[in-house]
Amino acid sequence: MQLSAGMQRKSATFRSKRNLKTTRKQWVIKPPDSRAARLASKLKVSPLLAQVLINRDICDHNCACSFLRPKLKDLIEPEKMPGIEPAVDRIACAIKNKEKIIIYGDYDVDGITGVSILWQILTLLGANVDYYIPHRVDEGYGLNDDAVQSIADAQTDLLITVDCGITAFNSAELADKLGLDLIITDHHQTSAKLPKAIAIVHPAIDSEYSNQASSGSMVAFKLAWAVANQFTTGQKLQPELRRFMIDATSLTAMGTIADIMDLRGENRILTSYGLKAIPESRLIGLRQLIETAGLTGEGLDSYHIGFRLAPMLNAAGRMGHARLAVELLTSTSEVRSMQIAQYLKEQNDRRRRTEQKIVKHAREMIAHAGLNHPDQKTIVLADESWHTGVIGIVASRIVDKYYRPTVLINTTESPAQGSARSIPGFDIFKALTACSEHLIDFGGHTMAAGVRIEPKKIAELTEAFEEYARDNLREEDVIAKLYIDATAPLAEFHRGMVEELERLEPFGEGNPKPLFATKGVRLASPPRRVGTRGDHLQLAITDNTACVRCIGFRMGTLEKKLLEADYFNVAFVPQINTFNGTSNVQFVLEDIQFE
Repeated sequence: MQLSAGMQRKSATFRSKRNLKTTRKQWVIKPPDSRAARLASKLKVSPLLAQVLINRDICDHNCACSFLRPKLKDLIEPEKMPGIEPAVDRIACAIKNKEKIIIYGDYDVDGITGVSILWQILTLLGANVDYYIPHRVDEGYGLNDDAVQSIADAQTDLLITVDCGITAFNSAELADKLGLDLIITDHHQTSAKLPKAIAIVHPAIDSEYSNQASSGSMVAFKLAWAVANQFTTGQKLQPELRRFMIDATSLTAMGTIADIMDLRGENRILTSYGLKAIPESRLIGLRQLIETAGLTGEGLDSYHIGFRLAPMLNAAGRMGHARLAVELLTSTSEVRSMQIAQYLKEQNDRRRRTEQKIVKHAREMIAHAGLNHPDQKTIVLADESWHTGVIGIVASRIVDKYYRPTVLINTTESPAQGSARSIPGFDIFKALTACSEHLIDFGGHTMAAGVRIEPKKIAELTEAFEEYARDNLREEDVIAKLYIDATAPLAEFHRGMVEELERLEPFGEGNPKPLFATKGVRLASPPRRVGTRGDHLQLAITDNTACVRCIGFRMGTLEKKLLEADYFNVAFVPQINTFNGTSNVQFVLEDIQFE
């Protein structure tokens, strides 16, 4: 076990103060907006739904209509994606001249789906094309020099990146020296300097582009669409190309949801359509993935993608090689698809067990070193036994538990590889930029990043990261917040109202499930602990306007406190629960506050 320098600073004073063992949530309730009644009247919806729309910055009638009724015709034309024109011209030339093309993609769901989209459209157009996915553990994130060299040695003419490359300055220079044409498609954070390439397709290189929050799969989708247009005469795509681009909306939706992109605007349009298109998808591998996950394809939402399907695809790269996931999504064989999907399910089960083990170990290290102290702003941990493919998920679990920017590093080899996760209000990419003298390289987003570092530099990174956080994190930033859309009496949440709220799906970043609160409720019946270990709680509440059944996951320990309380406040997500053919309104409790 290796402890970072920050873990060595525990003193008597440090130990004497209370530890931050749990994260108490501060309720932030949106105030009623005077525009809600007028918007509700125009839309012919409830004021509560109108308030939720306004909370999502959807304030006028036209925007609200587009949000509630997303249409494919409102997608941004692919030719408007920054940098796409020279990329399409070079790809078209490569297709016509039968040049060898390699698509180089990231190993996460966003990269996997983006590679699958681009490879299939180029294959349909007759291109000489293959794909390359770096090994997460052996090669790490993004373009690397060894891969570029081997790709060039294989007589490749054109290299296209998907969901990576925007910070690969050295590898881009190497590609140029080797006479390998490079097209970069990416969406990660850029710097003032751009890599050397014949084309860079990236939403952020033009600040006027209206979907700055495009995922890597969305960028690949737009490039595939633009290339298909280049080979089409007339107004419409050829039938085979059009059918595939419809299937590609489902892959893009998966990448967009899995990469936690903002689900408003264009992302909402494509994600909404892509989810609805899944039941009719001709992609054999996608259908097999869904079946192996125990789903039917009907009624899939962002939860099913984010927590059932995406983990299986990610397991390929986390526990083995992500090339298998691309093979699945591009397969035309029922038997091979079934084999890969079953293997991914097994790998995901293994990933889950590994994750639980590392989470337990990391929490023990945090407690031992006093990193759960309220004065501590960050958590940096390193250990040689941790699996590189899983530490990103574990970092997210640590953030959920302790609400601190977190970096976890696997020191099995040198250089060591790590994953960083953040909290709202703290830009992890900027923080790592400020600490970059201690890193070999890094890349990522505001909320998540990957790093490579020499093990001997971890102590220095720990100090610098903590110092940066102390200068840039306020006291209120490290208090977990629960953002509540509105307070309302229980009677407001009748079945019609809850069904109306379902029009806001798909939910995700920028458009979370509507969260409400009711204050001054009391028990209508005694709470009951449920689940195999009694972790969860079933109860019924009333505020004298209505009575509603509730389920509180991981709230079993509150049973006694609820029985002792005269009144309490609840924050909840309302839903329709169907059991034995009967449907009723049920609240999924997010938090309980006691007076």
